[in-house]
Amino acid sequence: GGAKMAAGSGGPAARELFAEGLLQFLRPAVRQLDGHVHAVSTPCPPLPSPLPPTELCRINEDQKVALDLDPYVKKLLNARRRVVLVNNILQNAQERLRRLNHSVAKETVRRKALLEAGSYPQGLPGK
Repeated sequence: GGAKMAAGSGGPAARELFAEGLLQFLRPAVRQLDGHVHAVSTPCPPLPSPLPPTELCRINEDQKVALDLDPYVKKLLNARRRVVLVNNILQNAQERLRRLNHSVAKETVRRKALLEAGSYPQGLPGK
């Protein structure tokens, strides 16, 4: 019950804090990518008169912007790798806390049993 909750995910506040930190971490790369996508996808001004399809194709080929997405993909992969790393660290810490909590609970039960039986472990003074 409560022991499981204490060693659990850290609660909604911790999750909220982690999510906000993650968003702050990713926001600049996403904004930069969004800006480039927006710059490439802005519509052209209308042409004054209709052009033949072959001319439109030629203009289209001439105007194509080669946007190299490799740097952005690398940034996102690097960010993903770091997020996975942080997640693994958090999972390991959570597992260690769970084991520690379990050990503390076992020791507490053992000491309560000793006190109720009226015997004391060596080194502790009697009544």
